[in-house]
Amino acid sequence: MSASEVTAEATVVHVNLRDTQSMLEEGVIASLELNKVDYAVERNKSLRARYYFGIIFLIMNLVAWFFRDYGQSVLLPFIHYIKVCGNEGDDCFHSLGVLRVSLGCYIFFLVMFLTTVKTRKLCEHQNLWHSGWWEVKSVLLLVSMALPFFFPSELVQIYGEIARIGAGIFLLLQLVSVIHFITWWNKYWTPDEERKQRCSLGLFLSTMFYVASISGIVYLYTSYASRTSCSLNIFFITWTVILLAAMMVISLNSKVNRGLLSSGIMASYVVFLCWNAIRSEPATIRCETKNQEKGNSSWITILGFLIAIFAIVMAAFSTGIDSKCFQLWIFSYGILPGGNVLCNVVHQLGSE
Repeated sequence: MSASEVTAEATVVHVNLRDTQSMLEEGVIASLELNKVDYAVERNKSLRARYYFGIIFLIMNLVAWFFRDYGQSVLLPFIHYIKVCGNEGDDCFHSLGVLRVSLGCYIFFLVMFLTTVKTRKLCEHQNLWHSGWWEVKSVLLLVSMALPFFFPSELVQIYGEIARIGAGIFLLLQLVSVIHFITWWNKYWTPDEERKQRCSLGLFLSTMFYVASISGIVYLYTSYASRTSCSLNIFFITWTVILLAAMMVISLNSKVNRGLLSSGIMASYVVFLCWNAIRSEPATIRCETKNQEKGNSSWITILGFLIAIFAIVMAAFSTGIDSKCFQLWIFSYGILPGGNVLCNVVHQLGSE
């Protein structure tokens, strides 16, 4: 074989190898692109499922409110035959009704947690269960909500005592969520030399929040601490004032330099928590003024209810959906973030 023939054959082999390598690279790229698209679709489904769970959590809060205030007058004819509810249904409505709804919600999210706890990849069956099969999960939710209404009242009361621990943990998550929201809000309205309008609006919002906080403190003192015998109310309100002053001083510190907006929002939230706690005192030791006792406070109750529901659901949404602050596992290609498990855990705690 001549040298020219050897050279030609080597050239052909080299060209064939190069074509084969090029085809393999194109196949790998196409496969990666397809996997990337599939990953994005499955990830969106998983994230969308957390919104659905948040909506379920909101609905369960409204159902609990219905059982507390209106359930006995509306549903008594339908459940009077359930022995654990008693003759008048007292054990299935009011506070015990709320506990039963809470227990049902807890059972549902506990099942979801146990069935998705070991999920690591988007292609696994557990993630498909988490982000789909909503017809089956609807039946599971109805069964979970119905079961506690057949449990003895003693068992439900024991759950109520244990649930205080989970509720306390959820309150901490709620506080972290509120702080996260306030930080985002403060960053959004941070003074910018190029956006003077945003700076002015941020200053206006800071002023409004502090005016609302101070007005709330004055209202609390005049309405719930008008007598020296209301020592516990005076204690709570006074410490709230101290917290407000401390937050303002810290915000104005040159080392912190975060402005007054974040502390103003937190001050309003703290005043709301103080007001909500004082309104929850037993009826036998209430310290409201006579004018308030005679007046119609329905709008105050509705306002407090809406604010509380907003805070609770926002905590469940932000920690269960946007779980970057509580991330458990490392993101990598094809690896499922720990938000699915965290979503169910947060809603479990919120159910309590």
